Amino acid sequence: MKYFVTLAGRTFEVDVDGTRVVVDGSALDAHVAAIPGTPLHHLLLAGASWTVAADPRDLGEWVIAAVGERFQVEVTDERTRQIRARSGPPPRPAGTGVVAAPMPGLVVRVGVREGQRVEAGEGLVVIEAMKMENELRAPRAGIVVRVHVSAGEAVEKGIPLVTLESSEPSR
Repeated sequence: MKYFVTLAGRTFEVDVDGTRVVVDGSALDAHVAAIPGTPLHHLLLAGASWTVAADPRDLGEWVIAAVGERFQVEVTDERTRQIRARSGPPPRPAGTGVVAAPMPGLVVRVGVREGQRVEAGEGLVVIEAMKMENELRAPRAGIVVRVHVSAGEAVEKGIPLVTLESSEPSR
């Protein structure tokens, strides 16, 4: 099956056929196994071993955490991509957005304060989970309306961490 994976503004064509994955024309052997009861997956990719946290968000949107970094990824299959090409992408909600904990953990650092303007990708909160620090970043530019947590606080998956308000006017 063919997918289009968008990460940091770049789209990769990914063709998955069993344990063979072709990414932008480069073939790799791959195997993934979920770790039961956790958002973690063990990934063996081209002989390298990775532990990856994968948290589905909206349709086709994922938050992926690996090697201490957190990434927002959009995954679209070939059929959905063709439909969107004809009808346009789904509308993005404007206004307020909540950045929630992708997994249970301990808040290590809060890097923003209420009223602060942030840019897309700017660090908001750092959560430690399973001895890995995950920096949660702003999904878009905006203004911090509310900080819901403080350093040293334990959080569960889905708990609001920071609420952002769009800095762009509504259309």
